[in-house]
Amino acid sequence: MGNNAGASRGLGRREIWIVAVSSLEQLIGGALSTVIGVILPMLQMLHRPGLASWEQGLLGAMGLIGIGCGSMVIGKLADKAGYLGLFRLCPLIIIGGAAICYFLTDVPFLALGMFVSGVGVGGGYSLDSAYISELMPPKWRMMMVGAAKATCSIGFIGAAVVSYFILTSDPHPQIWPRMVIVIAALGLVAFLCRLNWAESPKWLLAQGRVDDARKALERFYGKDADFDAFAAESKGDGKASAPGKFSVRQNIDRIIFSGIPWACEGLAVYGFSVFLPVLVMALGIEKAGVTGIPRVENSVEVTALVNFFILPGFIIGLWLVSKVSNVKMMATGFIFSAVGLGVLLASFLLKWPAWAMISGFVIFEVALNAGPHLITYIIPARIYPVSDRGVGSGIAALFGKVGAVAGVVLMPMLLHWGGMSLVLSVSGAVMLIGAGVSVVYGRKLMP
Repeated sequence: MGNNAGASRGLGRREIWIVAVSSLEQLIGGALSTVIGVILPMLQMLHRPGLASWEQGLLGAMGLIGIGCGSMVIGKLADKAGYLGLFRLCPLIIIGGAAICYFLTDVPFLALGMFVSGVGVGGGYSLDSAYISELMPPKWRMMMVGAAKATCSIGFIGAAVVSYFILTSDPHPQIWPRMVIVIAALGLVAFLCRLNWAESPKWLLAQGRVDDARKALERFYGKDADFDAFAAESKGDGKASAPGKFSVRQNIDRIIFSGIPWACEGLAVYGFSVFLPVLVMALGIEKAGVTGIPRVENSVEVTALVNFFILPGFIIGLWLVSKVSNVKMMATGFIFSAVGLGVLLASFLLKWPAWAMISGFVIFEVALNAGPHLITYIIPARIYPVSDRGVGSGIAALFGKVGAVAGVVLMPMLLHWGGMSLVLSVSGAVMLIGAGVSVVYGRKLMP
């Protein structure tokens, strides 16, 4: 694209700008999960008696429930009404949710604000891969869709670091509302970046609006964009059901293949990311003899260290994505994630030193993010035709968020019922289920 839309060429500043702006909800989603994970132990200190395990799980999951709702509803609306207006609306929804959390600090309003912000993030999830997959040069398309997903690692790491500095600058549990300011700020950046954006050219072509599609492509790539090459390539998306006529029966294999593994990795990614500070304390990795806010500070410090390895995982995955089968990457990632959890479980049961536990976390994070966390995001854009891509991506993201919600809700309950042994055993089993589904259905759809 760029000067030669649809043709083979290298990446330029226009392509990089498209990926950066399109992927901002991925970054915000990571930050949202990390922030609520830091807030939860602070709320425990403010409430006497503390929140019950199911209350912690439900509160931690509200953002994810919003993401699931937003991805499904906004994705379906986009297939009918177009992408642009909704793509601009999503950041405003995120800002509105953050404002509720900041100004109305009771727990029910925190839950509401997290849900509202999640709706905006989920809407972005259903649209960003569609924009990127149709606007990138074919040679770079798959890698750039994956690179967009990788930006969530910046959200996980950045939010943990910012939270740590907020805690150390004013160590009181009452300061938790300050942490949602970063969510509002990121939403504002996303909105401003999309003011000079354009409608999806392929969506416009699917509606028969050829002149509008030409203008939209020129908005992205300038007057010298090769629209004829772009339109010819768009015809290769294959036969599809008419917009608004998505058939579950006809797409059942696609739904299972794109949805179930996403649900499995969602449980791992968000179950662990939201409760990582709590799990670090349960494992006893933090410094001995510290209590109260200093203990939370220390757990957040370890969380930032563990979260750092999300990024190398994505980098490895992006390096491999054009060299290795997507199905093989996803299945292998699930298997090695289970291995990492096994190392963590052995370290915990046998009372190995903290470095051994952190090694288990590192194996888990690198494998999860090099494999399923990256590939599940790529799959829907590859297996669905353009007229079903919004709703197909939305359904897959919804499955992912159902898994994520289940992981977040169940994590404190599993911890209460059977401690870290039960948490790690159940999580490892889920990783192996993800590997099995990836292999069986991947052979059918992506041989």
